[in-house]
Amino acid sequence: MHLVTLIPGDGIGPEITKAVTDIFAAAQVPVQWEEQNAGQTTFDQSGELIPVALLKSLEKNKVALKGPITTPVGKGFRSINVTLRQKYDLYQNVRPSKTTPGIHTRYEGIDLVLFRENTEGLYSGLEVFDERLGIADSIARVTVEGSRKICRAAFAYANRHGRKKVTLAHKANIIKMAGTIMINACKEASLEFPHIVFEDKIIDNMCMQLVSKPEQFDVIVTTNLFGDLLSDLCAGLVGGLGVVAGANIGDNMAIFEAVHGSAPDIAGQGKANPTALLRSAIMMLHHLGEHVVADRLDKALDDTLLHQEQCTGDLGGRATTSEFTQHIIDKL
Repeated sequence: MHLVTLIPGDGIGPEITKAVTDIFAAAQVPVQWEEQNAGQTTFDQSGELIPVALLKSLEKNKVALKGPITTPVGKGFRSINVTLRQKYDLYQNVRPSKTTPGIHTRYEGIDLVLFRENTEGLYSGLEVFDERLGIADSIARVTVEGSRKICRAAFAYANRHGRKKVTLAHKANIIKMAGTIMINACKEASLEFPHIVFEDKIIDNMCMQLVSKPEQFDVIVTTNLFGDLLSDLCAGLVGGLGVVAGANIGDNMAIFEAVHGSAPDIAGQGKANPTALLRSAIMMLHHLGEHVVADRLDKALDDTLLHQEQCTGDLGGRATTSEFTQHIIDKL
């Protein structure tokens, strides 16, 4: 039995979290949940944005499933997601994007995984504002060690999963020093895995290639800001943020999450689509070594997505969150 920290989040978070826990219960997944929360709701109730109890749970269990969290706006709070990533060195943001039969998009045959460096770059929090001159300096800190870690993680993943190519997206023609660090780190990692093709592309060309011929890509690795942008772009190729999984992985901890927002405008109305969080939970099961039950859940979800009338409104169906959940359970 695996003890996992469960963070329901805000807005639609509790609804889609319940959907996932109901499906896990029906499939008799060997997971025991330890529920703790963070974000706007927690702050309103207790005055704590990230409670100490949550941090202790994460440090004990080492694995978590997290719904969408709202960081209060305009009160000087730092992003909860960024805080957790940096506190626990969750340096890999892993985002698969794969074509799903039943979800109609402009593209077919897409099966790529993006590795975004998750703790450095323009998210390092190194900003200075000179009021006299009216100048803001935001420093994109990129380290040799951080670059080596994310590049090797991308190659190691490709090796484990039988992937054939790793593509680095960078801007070394302009951001020369940081770009060169990433290129060298990938070249170094590629020497360890010589059977995997390595290529690099400048970020603007990468964006064009992703929307013109996305099926050419396999594993993509890049820096924090570029990864933030590309991961949403890749999600858009296969149906949007509501259908893709996400994970923040370090050497000692992993937090799996729905990458979309908390959608407070539809909270409590039974309209929320739990697919993204369920796919993140399936990723979590693979991480825990529970491959058989993970594949079983994946098949039940895919079989449901084939029937549009059984899906939620954002996928063209009429089902409520609970009805969609039940359709998945029925297919187990």
